[in-house]
Amino acid sequence: MLLPLAIAAAVAACAKPESAAPAASPAAPAPAAPAALTLDESKLPQPLRFAASDLDPAKSACDNLGEYANSKWFAANPIPGDRSSWGVSDVLAERSLAIQRQLAEQAAGDAKAAGVEKLVGDLWATGMDEAEIEAQGIAPLKDELAAIDAVTSPEQLGGYLRDSAAHGRNVLFDFSAEADFKNSSQNLGYATQGGLGLPDRGYYFDADKRDKLEAYRAHIGKVLELAGADAATAKKQADAVIAFETRLAQVSLSSEQLSRDVALYYNPTSPAKADELTPNFSWTKFFESQGVATPKMFSLSMPGFHQEVSKMIADTPLETWRAYLRYHAVDGASPYLSAPFVQESFEFHAKAMRGQKEPKARWKRVLGGIEDQAGEAMGQLYVKVAFPAEAKARTEALVQQLRTALKARIENLSWMSAQTKQKALEKWASFTPKIGYPDKWRDWSGLATGRDSYYANVRAANEFNYKWSIGKIGKPVDKTEWGMSPQTVNAYYNPLQNEVVFPAAILQPPFFDAKADDATNYGGIGAVIGHEMIHGYDDQGSRFDPAGNMANWWTPADAKGFAARSQKLIEQFDGYEAAPGLKVNGKLTLGENIADLGGLATAYDAMRLATANAPDPKTDGLSRDQRFFLSFATSWRDRYTPDLLKVLVASNPHAPSDLRAIGAPSNLPAFAAAFSCKPGQPMVRDGEKQVVIW
Repeated sequence: MLLPLAIAAAVAACAKPESAAPAASPAAPAPAAPAALTLDESKLPQPLRFAASDLDPAKSACDNLGEYANSKWFAANPIPGDRSSWGVSDVLAERSLAIQRQLAEQAAGDAKAAGVEKLVGDLWATGMDEAEIEAQGIAPLKDELAAIDAVTSPEQLGGYLRDSAAHGRNVLFDFSAEADFKNSSQNLGYATQGGLGLPDRGYYFDADKRDKLEAYRAHIGKVLELAGADAATAKKQADAVIAFETRLAQVSLSSEQLSRDVALYYNPTSPAKADELTPNFSWTKFFESQGVATPKMFSLSMPGFHQEVSKMIADTPLETWRAYLRYHAVDGASPYLSAPFVQESFEFHAKAMRGQKEPKARWKRVLGGIEDQAGEAMGQLYVKVAFPAEAKARTEALVQQLRTALKARIENLSWMSAQTKQKALEKWASFTPKIGYPDKWRDWSGLATGRDSYYANVRAANEFNYKWSIGKIGKPVDKTEWGMSPQTVNAYYNPLQNEVVFPAAILQPPFFDAKADDATNYGGIGAVIGHEMIHGYDDQGSRFDPAGNMANWWTPADAKGFAARSQKLIEQFDGYEAAPGLKVNGKLTLGENIADLGGLATAYDAMRLATANAPDPKTDGLSRDQRFFLSFATSWRDRYTPDLLKVLVASNPHAPSDLRAIGAPSNLPAFAAAFSCKPGQPMVRDGEKQVVIW
């Protein structure tokens, strides 16, 4: 599930993956591609497809479905050196990048390019101009560093924090617009916690993460040295920055807390009241400095965090503040600067933290920058050449079939009262599906880019995006906006708009395959569609009503029953190990596990309805039901480096993919029947162990 802007971490982005209200109107066709915009398919990596030859005869589906479907592929496909994971989504991401590279090269080579073509072309050309980037060194940061050095009083510190935020460079907290949780048709400003350089507060305190904290300390020192400090000063400043962030971590909420209680993001407060809570940081002045009208109310999310920041403005030495701000300014800019900065950024963020062996090629890193700063601009080019109309049409049909199956599941729930069912069905009826790309493209006019400096272009785009976001505060929500670009291999559910969104890049094998049978597509993209729909009814999505407002529509008895069933799923995943001695957190991953379980069951129902009168083709000797579950397992064909796996288990609301491949199927009797599994086998959870929710 995704709240696409300020609150994305609250309920977790999804990774892989009758009397209904009318379907959303089809998006307008993508404009015809100009003659110069072409795609050479021969240069693209081929997507993965489920194949019976992938099955490992030495494994049993009843022992571990994922190993049965994927172990042969894993053995033949080690993680590449420039990645910290490798699997289905990574293969598709490589294909997406190869498409984007062709488009970026064409845009950069067009002297007459305008609009999104010019924007993409300028970012690409300057990002690929390695000689100019090396010649500039740290020079593009001089004005930012000079502004930090000029901070010599608490008053100047407040001014700097406001000014840097106004330019989209606020390291202390995120501030952006998102729908009001209690009035989802209007945008509200949200100020959330931030300020940490490590993935979760636990990295500052947990004994098993001490090595990462020390690696971070060394990294801070090296970055400060690159910025001009001598070794002794850099080491002293690094210690001060670690102490500074540890103090912030003490008042920060954990990933688990934020993923399991979306209400923690919602704390409507007037600027005047916020000023009383943070006397050394004026929110009234903050709004005045950001170029937006001061609102009557905004959400001061996690107020304890902001209160501590206010105290630190008064009692922390300015020398420490300058070191902290200087480090984050340089570290944040490092991917766009010369080789020493790029290399140090890789050594810590990719190698030390994620186990990646070598840096990605420059062209991939530049495309990553374009995605971060102008993803929808690239997406406008992407769909012109890489999104066939049949994929959109068939996905729309699948969505409607899944909707029908979900309605039937809700109506037949034995544990839910009629009163709650009525509300659940109202929410079902108001789902909005978005497929492929936005109906209305974002307007990039006003963003000026050129061919002089890569970092200058990135900085301009970052500031433009920030002002675009906060400019929505107090205005009606634009329901045509998307939280992901079309070239993203992912999907999401947004509870504030009650919408399910499927970008173009995920609508290809193994998720969706125009050449495949129904079972393969229902087990692939069907399970993804079901997953996103069920997010509307997971432990957090179920806190929002059909209009997208946070409201309780459950009877007390039903809420209690739902919690008890969810607890069993927590216990199931608490029993898994991601690696020997590395326990999965069932509570952190609960929302995604609910969506996997309900989504797979719904997709299976939809397949059975769609094929009720059709003979089973027994393709490659596999029954329709077997192919459905094997297709689902193939979609979780992912492996991680040990370091990345530790990061994911500590901070990611998704369980590792190999466990998602087995977690949901093991609760479904249809899976056991398909493979003739017997009670007592690892993939059969029956009796009290079986989890049944949606």
